[in-house]
Amino acid sequence: MLNFTLDKIDIEILMALQLDAGISNLELADKISLSPSPCSRRVKLLENAGFFRGRVTLLDPKAVGLPVNVFIQITLSRQEKKNLEVFENNISQFSEVMECYLMAGDFDYLIRVAVPDLMSYQIFLDKVTDMEGISLIKSSFSLKQICYKTELPLKHLNLV
Repeated sequence: MLNFTLDKIDIEILMALQLDAGISNLELADKISLSPSPCSRRVKLLENAGFFRGRVTLLDPKAVGLPVNVFIQITLSRQEKKNLEVFENNISQFSEVMECYLMAGDFDYLIRVAVPDLMSYQIFLDKVTDMEGISLIKSSFSLKQICYKTELPLKHLNLV
């Protein structure tokens, strides 16, 4: 990320785009009380500075037949750099894996997978258990999603 100092307008742009990445420049400019050309330039500057990882459309998992979320705790048999890298490269290849975090504490990785049903999860789990270097796998099934956000909180920037 380039050395970039955010101002109040930049933060308003970031907040608006987090809520709706498909908003037109004209609508965005109107929303943040800026004319379209400067608004477009600021968005481009923010993009070039590395504030955006991409633009996506968020699908409803149930609508596309993926109602089951499973959280998996994985412990490796040895926490050596090479083993971590191999595991991370391998687990990233599975389309079911939505998130994967290296953790501090009782286990090494926390993974969230999205699958259509328990049979699909079993098939996924069979592939994971075939991976070398895993000593423990614990699965927890989500019963109900209480909260899901994609917008990062920006209040800590103290300009809004």
